[in-house]
Amino acid sequence: MKVALVNPNWRFDGSIYFGCRHPHLPIEFGASQQMLTKAGHKVLLLDAHLFQLGPSDIRAELRAFEPDLTVITTAPTYLFWRCAPPELRIPQELVAAIRDLVPTMVAVGPHSSTTPRTALRKLSVDVVVMGECEEVVLRLVNGERDIPGTCFIEDGKIRSIGGPQAARFVDMEPLIWPGEAIHRHTHHHHRFDAEPLGPGAEVEASRGCPYRCTFCAKETFRNRYRKRPTGSVMQEVNRLRHQGVEYLYFIDEIFLPNEQLLRSLCGCGLKFGIQTRVDLWTPDMLALLGRAGCVSVECGIESLTAEGRAALDKRCRMTTDELTGRLVEARRHIPFVQANLIEIAEDEDDVVQRWRRTMQDFGIWANDPVPLFPYPGTPDYRKLWGEPDDHAWERAHQHYLNLFETFSDVQDQRPRALGELELEIAR
Repeated sequence: MKVALVNPNWRFDGSIYFGCRHPHLPIEFGASQQMLTKAGHKVLLLDAHLFQLGPSDIRAELRAFEPDLTVITTAPTYLFWRCAPPELRIPQELVAAIRDLVPTMVAVGPHSSTTPRTALRKLSVDVVVMGECEEVVLRLVNGERDIPGTCFIEDGKIRSIGGPQAARFVDMEPLIWPGEAIHRHTHHHHRFDAEPLGPGAEVEASRGCPYRCTFCAKETFRNRYRKRPTGSVMQEVNRLRHQGVEYLYFIDEIFLPNEQLLRSLCGCGLKFGIQTRVDLWTPDMLALLGRAGCVSVECGIESLTAEGRAALDKRCRMTTDELTGRLVEARRHIPFVQANLIEIAEDEDDVVQRWRRTMQDFGIWANDPVPLFPYPGTPDYRKLWGEPDDHAWERAHQHYLNLFETFSDVQDQRPRALGELELEIAR
């Protein structure tokens, strides 16, 4: 079978989207392509974001390829499934542009995982996939029926089979990216210590997180913690290095201390960035992290009070002073250390601002606390409204707009209402 995997050409005007707006490697599609090709299928991976392809370009590629089945995603790469744009505007535009060329269309992503009925209705696709997508997509392409993790219309009614699925992941083979894609990947995600000299890339060493913080949108995808063997990760890393990559970003939800992997990275000549919890790292492991080439670390602190961290279910055993000391220790070895804060009632603003200035004195960047968006599928959403229904995204989005006057640092304008964004393509 001929399968097209299409990453839309994303734009974020009017969105509350918190994530990075540069193109990143679509790792979910890289894994799908690998599995499909190994199974004997012909695959076109079309990254419209990285290659800046417009609707006519995408149509031309699909017309030449003539796919039997096309898969699109509702978030810009696995890295941002947990903080996806709430609106489905860009996938809607893509479907409208190519629907006549595609016999069967499948959507994957966080919207499909959390609110499959809504995603199916809004996108007008044939199937949506709930959860991690690569193994389910392979089963669809192989012609299986009644596959757990799928939602579709049958006899005029929406039918869902099972719930969100988790891929094995631990046996994922090293991903292979075309040289042209790597050459165009000039962005170094979350790097601030130096200007890029060569391409960047993203790598996935682990998937999921053993913690269950109330604000984290991971329960219906990338939830259970799994880790790839170090040898597999290093094969992928070394291939990227030979392609000229200078900097890697590990997209892992939480990059846990992994001595074997860090020692393997030592001396390979690459710089990298991670996201983690600093309370899980000893001073010795932070020193090893720096020797391995880490130049950027994003640490989830979230709250400066024990009560605030408990309200977020952080399960943090350190005091604020201990967390501060561990951040300072990390900065001894790593050029850029970020402490992430969330805007919550338990933290007094003057205390937060004093702490931010203290961190700045140590060369650590602590952000102005970011308002929480209650993503459908999070414990925070359930506390407010229960399980997500067909209007979950609209409800969470309007609540967010009503509650806050200022938003995150990347938002230079007040976000527009979800209905305005998604209706825009129909006007």
